[in-house]
Amino acid sequence: MQVKKHVGIILAGFIAGCVNGLFGAGGGMVLVPLLTALTDINDDSVFPTSVSIILPICLVSLLITIQPSFDLLKTALPYLFGSGIGGILAGFFGKKIPTIWLHRLLGALIIWGGIRYLC
Repeated sequence: MQVKKHVGIILAGFIAGCVNGLFGAGGGMVLVPLLTALTDINDDSVFPTSVSIILPICLVSLLITIQPSFDLLKTALPYLFGSGIGGILAGFFGKKIPTIWLHRLLGALIIWGGIRYLC
């Protein structure tokens, strides 16, 4: 049982890292369903665990894909204030939303994104 648990954890991280590295984002979107399916992490801990995993994955992806001419602060800084406020508010209010609805909302977002990119 312990080996299966570790394989699920490694596989979930590997797939999230691959998605994030290939597309520059999206690792967290696949990580939540993977953690739910492949690990024994309880549903209430899946979203916070995903956030704590995705930050280092994003940093690694950034370091590997960044171009020498890319001005990180000039390009990213305008987005950081709004995304920081959004992250704080979502962190506080997300705790009040039942986990099943968070899963459904994420699923709808994944489907919407997939349709958007296919069309």
